[in-house]
Amino acid sequence: MVKALWNDDCGFVVSAELVLIATILVIGLIVGLSEVQHAVVSELNDVGDAIGELNQCYSFSGFSKKKSFQGGVAADTFGSDFLDTSDDCDNNQCDIACDGPTNEAPKW
Repeated sequence: MVKALWNDDCGFVVSAELVLIATILVIGLIVGLSEVQHAVVSELNDVGDAIGELNQCYSFSGFSKKKSFQGGVAADTFGSDFLDTSDDCDNNQCDIACDGPTNEAPKW
């Protein structure tokens, strides 16, 4: 019975139907990949925002040790500090999404 069903040609998809089905699948694939692209760009934008929010400020103080019996300084170290300022694209100030559709310009 399965062999008879397998060899039956009555349900065969003709070429026009096959082309229509393939076209619909390709259009769906293009739309799906476009949505994946937008999702990936959005997530990478979130990662960039998270990195931009990291506070990179630091400071440490210096110290010195005086000589115990001769006077003067035996060793000293100077301190340092750094203040992190915001960059151009910190806090989602740059738009990296795609532009909206525009009308076609007239042809002269």
